[in-house]
Amino acid sequence: MEQYVIKGGNPLVGEVEIGGAKNAALAILAAATMTDETVLIENMPDVRDTNILLQAIKSIGAIVERVDRHTVKINGSQISNLVIADDYVKKIRASYYLIGALLGKYRNARVALPGGCNIGSRPIDQHIKGWKALGAEVKIEHGLIITEAEKLTGSHIYMDVVSVGATINVMMSAVMAEGKTIIENAAKEPHVVDVANFLNSMGANIKGAGTDVIRIRGTGKLHGTEYAIIPDQIEAGTFMFAAAITKGDIMVKNVIPKHLESISAKLVEIGCEIEESDDAVRVVSSKPLTHTQVKTLPYPGFPTDMQPQMVVALALARGASIVTESIFENRFKYVDEMTRMGADIKVEGNTAFISGVQKYTGAGIVAPDLRAGAALVLAGLAAEGVTTVDDIKYIERGYEDFHIKLQSLGAIMERVDSERELQKFKLKIG
Repeated sequence: MEQYVIKGGNPLVGEVEIGGAKNAALAILAAATMTDETVLIENMPDVRDTNILLQAIKSIGAIVERVDRHTVKINGSQISNLVIADDYVKKIRASYYLIGALLGKYRNARVALPGGCNIGSRPIDQHIKGWKALGAEVKIEHGLIITEAEKLTGSHIYMDVVSVGATINVMMSAVMAEGKTIIENAAKEPHVVDVANFLNSMGANIKGAGTDVIRIRGTGKLHGTEYAIIPDQIEAGTFMFAAAITKGDIMVKNVIPKHLESISAKLVEIGCEIEESDDAVRVVSSKPLTHTQVKTLPYPGFPTDMQPQMVVALALARGASIVTESIFENRFKYVDEMTRMGADIKVEGNTAFISGVQKYTGAGIVAPDLRAGAALVLAGLAAEGVTTVDDIKYIERGYEDFHIKLQSLGAIMERVDSERELQKFKLKIG
């Protein structure tokens, strides 16, 4: 029974430090196995997903040394096993990055089909299309994705849909292919750029990351490197919305403001004040929030991973708002939980119609996935009374010390794992 228990109604005020980007870290950890030399990775978030992936990397024979909580050394020279089928790796979506890395280096990989959050179908057909274009055979048998190639040859690949995972995976394999690869309609997300920069620091030749055409000249061998992961755009956005939702004033530090432009623009539109500096963004919410319309889009559009946080804010805003989800088809499952807290939201297909209410009231709710779970915590922090959030394992997949960071901003909340601790918290707050 791991849960958060929250007494809402406190504006969150203060400063918060953002950690390394989970989505960049997962691909970078996998890519670190592509050389036989030692790679040092800094600013790695210490979250469930990265820890599971490090376990998987260790299980195939790589040497993994945790220098400290946010720094890891990886040496892939001893990799002897190209089959990754353990139960724990099925739990994370990003296990598929090991295919791109191992196929590139060894021309062979067998990895369990990935899991992760249940937010709708996330097919890997674009990954498979890319690997086949490079000359690999790909089949799915006994729950494993099996990839093999006698040799990989550069190719011209057009992605039918913009896919971050496929862009990164094909980019990793193409780095070790012979000749030149062009990926068109590539994803432009900051973590795609970060993975390309990391590979380039190992001796790869990738140009155009961050645009929709990536050009890669294959190289036979990669070398060791030292690299620091970029700050997490979604963690930063979540704390920016924490200020909006709780009528707070938060300085979000260690960020790249450019990566947050679509989030900042929407916060200004609904009535927040934003101050940007070189590596920080301050969000002040002193006026009533106003309604707007939002549609999630690939970067630089409004991120699908910020959609639940946006809905939690708009459900407290004056007037009627519309939020359209264009990336995943199953991403409004948390709305039932918000209804328990007094929100007025109707979902039709991939669109949420929101009528703002004056307040939320505390309730017992369940986190259905990573980002919605974090958003529901923010709703609890704004609610009148006590809220308990179950299934927080989803939240801990992608947020490091979430409750501790919120407590430092004045949140009255605890992470409890027994009925006794829960009752103790309730007694304490009276």
